[in-house]
Amino acid sequence: MRPSVPDADPADGPSSERESTVLRAALHVAARPSGAALDEDGEEGTACVLVADDDAATLALIASTLRASGYDVETALDGQAAVERVARGGIDVVLLDAVMPRLSGFDACRTIRGLGDDFVPVALAFAKTDAKSRVEALKIGADGYVCKPFEQTELLVCISSALRTKRAHDRMTAAAARLERLRRYDALTDAYSFPYLHERLAAEFARAERHSEPLACCVLDVDRLKVHNERGGRSLGDAVLRGVAEVIKRSVRDSDAVARYGGDEFFVMLPATHFAGSLVVASRIWRDVAARTFSTPEVAGEARVTASVGVALFPSRDVRTKEALLQALEAALLEAKRRGGNRLCVFQQEGFIYTPSGEERT
Repeated sequence: MRPSVPDADPADGPSSERESTVLRAALHVAARPSGAALDEDGEEGTACVLVADDDAATLALIASTLRASGYDVETALDGQAAVERVARGGIDVVLLDAVMPRLSGFDACRTIRGLGDDFVPVALAFAKTDAKSRVEALKIGADGYVCKPFEQTELLVCISSALRTKRAHDRMTAAAARLERLRRYDALTDAYSFPYLHERLAAEFARAERHSEPLACCVLDVDRLKVHNERGGRSLGDAVLRGVAEVIKRSVRDSDAVARYGGDEFFVMLPATHFAGSLVVASRIWRDVAARTFSTPEVAGEARVTASVGVALFPSRDVRTKEALLQALEAALLEAKRRGGNRLCVFQQEGFIYTPSGEERT
């Protein structure tokens, strides 16, 4: 039941009228049954409030007030139980009595602040005269407080304010995650992005140098992709790129990395892979791309493509730096394209090994 707000006495003047109006507005926002938090998909659902108080009567009164305002409510009789419940997840706001057995509200607040990555706002309840404790609560990071004996309006506004903080934090976290995914992955193929590739390559190269381990890399270019774009439009070209990315990712280990390297190029990083192993992977990718068919609803029939692949290995006689590794890859790919494409070319010791070419495919 929504708590009533007394009408302002006209004798109290304009100031009292303004205070009454503000109070009514706050009460309307706090008491409406829309207490919600963002779920994993960014949609709002009913918020769950955890209330901890060692006084059973106070606990029941707070819980019933919050449930009447549309919140899901769980209860705990001390700070330790509250911390354990928050650790299990699913709590949106916590209201802690400042003085409880086993673990006080202050200590429980500090502990909850250190739990995982999920942000859970915490409010504390104090005796009205305990100004020092209220200041201390704000110092340790509490998101609000209420005074006991509490007023319904104060309680509901406190929880509503904490929930708004939770919503804002969750939205920012979700936005940051979306931005990070856009930075890390190519939107079309879901392979790693070009900027992330260079971060990963720098880290893997440094690790290979530090531990004296091999690092093999491949660059794949889809032959004559422009022809498919002209035949079926961009939709067919996009389908080809998505399909090639799927073929490559199925051919490598979880520890390997596949990135979009250019318009029609992919970069494959194979940490701790020797020369023979890199040839096995590169040959499998090269053959599987040629065996795959690609289609799109907008174009009748199926398309097939071939690929040119350049391979280089660190360390080798002519590859001692990351820059030299990239140059060797580009040189191997360029040679494969110069020889007519549909070919696997390996850079090694100032020369190239061709194995195999399209005519040799079985």
